[in-house]
Amino acid sequence: MTMTCAECGFDSARWSDDDLARTIAHTDDLIGHALDGADPALRVAAGAMGPVDVDGDDPVVTAHAVMHRLDDLATLRDAHEPFEPMLGRIESLHASAGGAPKPEIPHAIVDAGGIVGDSQDNRRNHGRPWQALCCYSSDLLEVLRGEGHPIVAGGAGENLTISGVDWGRMRGGLTITIGSGADAVRLRTSSPAAPCHKIGDCFTERSWDRIDHDEHPGWARWYTSVLDGGAIEPGAAVLITG
Repeated sequence: MTMTCAECGFDSARWSDDDLARTIAHTDDLIGHALDGADPALRVAAGAMGPVDVDGDDPVVTAHAVMHRLDDLATLRDAHEPFEPMLGRIESLHASAGGAPKPEIPHAIVDAGGIVGDSQDNRRNHGRPWQALCCYSSDLLEVLRGEGHPIVAGGAGENLTISGVDWGRMRGGLTITIGSGADAVRLRTSSPAAPCHKIGDCFTERSWDRIDHDEHPGWARWYTSVLDGGAIEPGAAVLITG
């Protein structure tokens, strides 16, 4: 079965069977990130939507229900808790044929799968459409280097580094607009990226948990889906909204 949705951007042609299954398995986590820090009234309103049926027979329908719920929650949260926009800029772009570190590239074309030409070695834990791009703060990279960690942009596998925003305010369901007008690229944050041993060389004593969301909130990289693709270059303006 194929399915597209103009409202949430779901396009089943972009999803493998494993993408569908592992997204459904992460339903609670994804919804939790969209509601992280929400006030009780918003959680009540979200609860009134009812649970997402993850026991359906068709994984395409079920995965679409999950992604559509995330879109609905982002809209609901912005209506209840307007997000003060943050302005920043793209500092660097990174891509590789697999694995980290990801070398810097001078410009990027982004489609629903992320940066064209970028790929992941480990498709078990990476590469879902809601993990199309991995974003990080260039400001935090500077702080980490100040702590003595030998981390560089792209070293932890991020595709985009962004400066000038309060990374501690990042959460699921935010919209990242890069550029302006009809050519703007739009992303939606989905989940903090869990660090692992493969980026251990970026940290003193291989303490990659330094950017683990659960242990150090506000320090994690963030995965995003792609709402509107296009071209990105360093220096482009970034607007982050609810």
